[in-house]
Amino acid sequence: MKATLSTPPAIPAGTLSAGPQPVISAPGELVIRPWEPADAAVFHSAYQDPEIRHWHTRQPSSEDQVREWFEQYRQAWAQETGASWAVTRGGDEVLGRLAMGSLNLDDGVAGCAYWVLPAARGAGVASRALTALSTWALGEAGFHRLHLDHSTRNHASCRVAVKAGFLLEGTKRSDAVHSDGRHDMHLHARIRGDELPS
Repeated sequence: MKATLSTPPAIPAGTLSAGPQPVISAPGELVIRPWEPADAAVFHSAYQDPEIRHWHTRQPSSEDQVREWFEQYRQAWAQETGASWAVTRGGDEVLGRLAMGSLNLDDGVAGCAYWVLPAARGAGVASRALTALSTWALGEAGFHRLHLDHSTRNHASCRVAVKAGFLLEGTKRSDAVHSDGRHDMHLHARIRGDELPS
């Protein structure tokens, strides 16, 4: 039996899953949409990129496993435990991935993560997409705080976070394992009411 809260939940259970996972638009003709089975090949190929492999130790072994992950993403949305989106150009060409996890609806808190395919890097795709997603999450969806972390050695990810309005809050020492061992991690967060960098 679930304990009774002394305060009302920030997001009542059933609020997110009452509707479909949203499609979100971002500047530059970016469309952030749920993954589709036809995306399995490009998703799998993304994890052949050395940069993505270095920073993400959980990697799909086949396109079939990718499709299993896509089904897990659909279930996570229905269970209000997480969400994953394809970042696309115009809804078709996949450029990257955005995800929300560790959803705490009672407190209105969630974690964010992202990657971008090599051909789309350096054009502001990740920061524009993350800004749009966090604006939806902190607005319409009802979250109060979003957080993300990245290796202190991942300077590109740090730039994305800052450009999307996620302030650096501190360093978590030896917090995560990457392909070359343990890394210190920068913790960033954006809360409702934060102004975006100009």
